[in-house]
Amino acid sequence: MNNFSSSHFPLQSQKGKEEEEEKGQQQAEERARCEWDFSLSAVVSSSRAAAVSDALGATELDASGDLLATGGIARKIRVYCLSSLLQNQHDQGGAALLDHATACDYYMCTPAKLSSLRWKPGSGSRVIGSSDYDGVVVEYDLERRVPVFERDEHGGRRVWSMDYSHWDPVVGASGSDDGTMQMWDPRCEGGVRIATVRPSGSSSPVCCVEFNPFGGGLIAVGCADRRAYGYDVRKMGAPVMVLEGHQKTVAYARFLDHRTMVTSGTDGCLKMWDTEDQRLIRTYKGHVNRKRFVGLSVWRSGGLLGCGSEDNQVFVYDKRWAEPIWVNRFEQVGRAGGEHGFVSSVSWRQVGEDGCTLVAGGSDGMLQVINMEVLIWG
Repeated sequence: MNNFSSSHFPLQSQKGKEEEEEKGQQQAEERARCEWDFSLSAVVSSSRAAAVSDALGATELDASGDLLATGGIARKIRVYCLSSLLQNQHDQGGAALLDHATACDYYMCTPAKLSSLRWKPGSGSRVIGSSDYDGVVVEYDLERRVPVFERDEHGGRRVWSMDYSHWDPVVGASGSDDGTMQMWDPRCEGGVRIATVRPSGSSSPVCCVEFNPFGGGLIAVGCADRRAYGYDVRKMGAPVMVLEGHQKTVAYARFLDHRTMVTSGTDGCLKMWDTEDQRLIRTYKGHVNRKRFVGLSVWRSGGLLGCGSEDNQVFVYDKRWAEPIWVNRFEQVGRAGGEHGFVSSVSWRQVGEDGCTLVAGGSDGMLQVINMEVLIWG
């Protein structure tokens, strides 16, 4: 223990030290008011040997929180009933070990590798949209299990992301390697685009698009030029927001509330922004992300952020703190070579306030279903 007399330090330094200690104590108390219990509920994998063709690029839960859709390199959209996956845990008293062949309710084959999936708002979880490596956006009717709309206007260049508007769910948007973000409306003759923007002057790939789910006309666009952009869909001539701070590609953008957005970059950072002031609020570090798409999802009710990592782990951040509050490694059940895998997609179940569920997909096709319950809530 140091034993210095107060004469060795100016009074102002002593006061500053006391203020720092008080601030640290307040932060510790704030952290203690919210504690979580994390538990692995189910692991879904394939019985055959792991293969690159199993890699999952998208895991999407519907608005009800009970239907889970996955897609990726295997050229399949698989649909699961989440409550059934969780019920297996209750029956067995621990994490259920399941096989895709028996765990999924049904699947549909697709003509190309899938990069993203989105449930269409207002469709009663009947319609899901997909984007693929061949540059095509397709909508599927899940009841009839057939495609009902298709558009191919990105010149065959891979479409990384697609989303639907929440103020007019028929309207969609897609972002592609061709450097454009396009908005389209199937009600227009031929489903032609209603707007096209090229955020980067150098035509850098557009890696993500997301409409603001809280209303308003803002759509977020993340680019390989290290920036995230915001456009007002009512006036698409120029961006109304440009967010600079990432050192590499902006791979994901997700709205946390009506004026807060989170972005993920291949610089290994998540960043939270005030969209009205275009101000950086906080940077989150801990996961590994240098070149791959590792997923980003937000649980809006609880203010939690989830992402994957290139070291095969799932990371959860509380929006208030820059360091992760929970990390879980993907264990390779009955498989070899897991040290080379990575977590490639994540999705939060949005229903409920006292607990939540996070689904994560891996580069080997493995799914993990993670339950979280609040132990202390101040």
